[in-house]
Amino acid sequence: MDEADGPYKGPAGGWPALASSLKHVKEQGIVGLGSLTMLKANQPDGFDCPGCAWPDANPHSTFEFCENGVKAVAAEATARRVTREFFEAHTVEALGAMDDYALEGQGRLTEPMVYDAPSDRYRPIAWDEAFALIARHLRGLSDPNQAAFYTSGRTSNEAAFLYQLFVREFGTNNLPDCSNMCHEPSGVALTEQIGIGKGTVLLEDFLHADAIFIFGQNPGTNHPRMLGELRAASKRGCRIVSFNPLRERGLERFAHPQSALEMTTGGSTRISSHYYQPRLGGDRAALLGIARCVLEAGDVDAAFIAAHTQGYEAFRAMVLAQTWADIERGSGLARREIEEAAAVYMASGATIFCWGMGITQHKHAVATIQTLIDVLLLKGNIGRPGAGACPVRGHSNVQGDRTMGIYEQPGEAFLARLGKAFDFEPPRAHGHDVVGSIEAMLKGEVKVFVGMGGNFAAATPDRDRTGEALRRCALTVNISTKLNRSHLVHGRASLILPCLGRTEIDVQAGAPQGMTVEDSMSMVHVSTGMNAPAAGSLRSEPAIVAGMAAATLPHSRTRWYWLVEDYRRIRDKIAEVIPGFEDFNQRLAVPGGFYLGNPARERRWENAAGRAVFYAHPLVPPPAAPAAAPLTLMTMRSHDQYNTTIYGLHDRYRGIKGERRVCFISAGDLQTLGLQHGQWVDIVSVWHDGERVAPGFKLVEYDIPAGCIGAYYPETNALVPLDSYADRARTPTSKSIPVRLRPSVRDAA
Repeated sequence: MDEADGPYKGPAGGWPALASSLKHVKEQGIVGLGSLTMLKANQPDGFDCPGCAWPDANPHSTFEFCENGVKAVAAEATARRVTREFFEAHTVEALGAMDDYALEGQGRLTEPMVYDAPSDRYRPIAWDEAFALIARHLRGLSDPNQAAFYTSGRTSNEAAFLYQLFVREFGTNNLPDCSNMCHEPSGVALTEQIGIGKGTVLLEDFLHADAIFIFGQNPGTNHPRMLGELRAASKRGCRIVSFNPLRERGLERFAHPQSALEMTTGGSTRISSHYYQPRLGGDRAALLGIARCVLEAGDVDAAFIAAHTQGYEAFRAMVLAQTWADIERGSGLARREIEEAAAVYMASGATIFCWGMGITQHKHAVATIQTLIDVLLLKGNIGRPGAGACPVRGHSNVQGDRTMGIYEQPGEAFLARLGKAFDFEPPRAHGHDVVGSIEAMLKGEVKVFVGMGGNFAAATPDRDRTGEALRRCALTVNISTKLNRSHLVHGRASLILPCLGRTEIDVQAGAPQGMTVEDSMSMVHVSTGMNAPAAGSLRSEPAIVAGMAAATLPHSRTRWYWLVEDYRRIRDKIAEVIPGFEDFNQRLAVPGGFYLGNPARERRWENAAGRAVFYAHPLVPPPAAPAAAPLTLMTMRSHDQYNTTIYGLHDRYRGIKGERRVCFISAGDLQTLGLQHGQWVDIVSVWHDGERVAPGFKLVEYDIPAGCIGAYYPETNALVPLDSYADRARTPTSKSIPVRLRPSVRDAA
């Protein structure tokens, strides 16, 4: 089915999803290989999809992948290559003029490269020379805290564990990671409130829930396999209540590509039974309205509250003190809508609350998440079948990386076990998160940056300041599979170290290796590549970490290369250090892996209170929008991207074709501001330190609340101020940026 401009009329999934999948496989020149590869995606004897962290519904299913999973795998398994001849033909300045889609489209990196300043080109470098260069820079620092080590959520458990070990043996806890920019507020809020920073549900709970509430999440694009669970729940009568400022097709209707009936008849399944569109940042007010309805009806689980919680009376008093006028104003919803949602919640015997970055990327994100949990606690919806908290995390092993110790604020118990297992004294002082690392680079306090995957220059806020920060470094190192912006925004010295992808065979000491990942519901399983490496010179992430560590720490007692010869050795050390991984290698033999466990799911509260805690965060009515910034911008993904990786220039479900610089705006705001659908504008963010501009965006009339607009990142990351972040979690406020629009010179041209 061809894609067309204008509103999309069909359901999510269905034939268009299959057509899009095939198109992307063809574009990468791997029709035969791509088909064989996808049959091993998310299989017990195959590899874990490098896309999202949604669990596998059936480890024995032949087809356990989605459209965006196909895009991710096709991009990694592409036939295209970036060779030394490519770098010889292009200066860094010339590459910098390419957009992110063009950079990604060049294909797989094939050998280590080092920046040559006189020619402004990357040149080949041997692996040992690259490791020696890193070691000289790191050992030349006057303080280990002058280096920062970033991690992407794609990194395996084994690589992440070795990486944090290397960093801590080097002497710092500067371990910023992608969690700092997405679900950090979830971890902060949940750890305080229920004793663990992870969700409490398993996939099987979706089979037993009477109601599923979805806040600030777009599964149709960001976690498409979740639609299978939502479809099954809807078909058995579960009520699905969605809160999202935009009307998203994946939350409305879904045609399952594995349903013969829906595919042959053109049918689909309704997903949301109720759909509400709060203003940006209005979810907490809506939740307080739901809580007020529950409390006024007296429909609480008094026995659960008495036995398992504290702070209920203070929470109750705070909620009942909120006026409906403030709740309506704060949420952007009418009282009747909130009462309707509350009625669904009260009628449900078991309820799951799901949320995504539409909740976490706000200043008051931690308070909002704790209010989510407050509402669950009112009716005892944690620790029983079909109920619980479900933060839906993004990248495929972002949760596992944190479990492995990728954290700038490690606990004493973890550090003690790590030091004992490897016979060294880990540093205790907390390190820099993402925002702190950028600030430290700008001050000259961090001089070396190492990125384990990801695309730091594009993913981070405040593009110009981040770029300046990276350019002030003496050395930047990026461990990557494909060319991206971070290779072009670099320090005085720069290395590109190409690594194996998730789909590729990893051979160490003559034997193929399997690595492990943890999904967003705490299931740990093996991932084993099946394709030949894109180039013979590629190394695995664990092998690259071992090379850096051995060169930098010549007196280390850790046998780095010995560990990497057999990943089971790394897993044995993980079992010594991290609770829940006892008998790690033996437990991996079970198809589908094993469950790490969750004390809150068992109603054991391992927080300071020893109980689940009600937090009484009063509602602060939103201030009137200033004339200089009358709109609030949310950054978001298109359907043809995953994080900063751009797979194409379409956004099928929103009716966009061939363009990424678009700005979604309501009809009312177009009229009020004297603007027109199709007009080109610049987006200007307004902050205490001045204005930031993202030029040249095409206005698209869309169903979005008045005063709210949306546009894609990373193009709009330049508008997010570095010092605008969530209270106590420091996640950039990418869903609540005060902006104004002005006519663009592109329109005038």
